[in-house]
Amino acid sequence: MKELSQKRAVGAMPIAGSYRSIDFSLSNMSNSNIKKVAVFTQYNARSLNEHLSSSKWWDFGRKQGGLTVFTPAVTAENSTWYRGTADSMFQNISFLKSSHEPYVIIASGDCVYKMDYNRLLEYHIQKKADITIVCKDMPKDTVIERFGTIKMNEESRIEEFEEKPIVAKSNTISCGIYVIRRRLLIEMIERCAEEDRYDFVKDVLIRYKDQKRIFGYKIKEYWKNIASIEDYFQTNMDFLDPAIREYFFKTYPDIYSKVDDLPPAKYNIGSNVKNSLISSGCIINGEVENSVIFKKSFIGNNCVIKNSIILNDVYIGDNTYIENCIVESRDTIKANSYHKGEDKIKIVVEKNDRYMI
Repeated sequence: MKELSQKRAVGAMPIAGSYRSIDFSLSNMSNSNIKKVAVFTQYNARSLNEHLSSSKWWDFGRKQGGLTVFTPAVTAENSTWYRGTADSMFQNISFLKSSHEPYVIIASGDCVYKMDYNRLLEYHIQKKADITIVCKDMPKDTVIERFGTIKMNEESRIEEFEEKPIVAKSNTISCGIYVIRRRLLIEMIERCAEEDRYDFVKDVLIRYKDQKRIFGYKIKEYWKNIASIEDYFQTNMDFLDPAIREYFFKTYPDIYSKVDDLPPAKYNIGSNVKNSLISSGCIINGEVENSVIFKKSFIGNNCVIKNSIILNDVYIGDNTYIENCIVESRDTIKANSYHKGEDKIKIVVEKNDRYMI
């Protein structure tokens, strides 16, 4: 994610004007009636932890269960950062051991999708599976090598699983969503720790694919993983499609997020907006076309914004031209500036004089 991940975790990346990428996984859990959720944060977690500071937005504020955020901590047994996904679970294994629920859903926080985890669990029980992996057939033009690829037999049992192969043998990829019995997960995570292994995909899923009954659960609905600048840009641009907005925001169940108390967007005389998402707290004076403008952004007079993403709290001075760009949050773009991404998306990061002491 280059410069965009230098100040925030990918799970905190802004999506669709008013959301963050982790909101989709948390909303799916809330809508699936999951009451007890743990989030493991580590890299650049300040903004993500702030976003998760209250569990009420996803209806996790309960006497029983609730939302718990785990960050790496120095203890008598351990003083290292999470060395991998399996290690992050092992360092907080007391959470799993003190729970009473029979099954665990594991989901990454950097994917945009809608899903009823109850259907996944029903499928898992019906197949008498040890582990079930959510997977999806990707279009032929997708760079499959960025994902874990899967091959299944006629029963949907996984026979081959390669993580980021050099040459992909299948266009079916793992979506990073798993269901597993809690006691089996504890047993496997403890065994990984004993053998000094840290990665859940390589050291559990791939290693045990022949010993355990691991099945795939295919989905056909919208699913995007934010793993690169191009992914992030395209995911936000997808929300300019009315059908996708309808699917996520006007079709039950809903997607929830932390709500800021901001006034509605203001369009001053001379502004001209076409096919764009404009978030609350914005003031628009110029021309905006095919773009996503996030909260509290200011677009000056005679500005032209085309095919771009303007993140939160950006000030864009008069007579500025921006096309095929992502402008980092809290930037101040000086008047008469020109930014255009030619062959690829350009990331604009300007020194912010507004907050200098």
